[in-house]
Amino acid sequence: MAVKVGDHIVVESEKAGLPAREGEILEVRPASYGTSYRVRWAGGHESTIRPVPGSVRTTHPKKGKTA
Repeated sequence: MAVKVGDHIVVESEKAGLPAREGEILEVRPASYGTSYRVRWAGGHESTIRPVPGSVRTTHPKKGKTA
């Protein structure tokens, strides 16, 4: 599944007992050394991450979903 702008991302915590971080992908930046993502997190702040394989889950938003 190709990751796209607007997808939902979940980054699992590296420490036991801490919650996962969740956000929306704002930008996908492919590069020869690995893809990075600009993410708006649930708390409202933004950051750029380059996750290692297996450390994140992404899902496409459901069509027809209303806020």
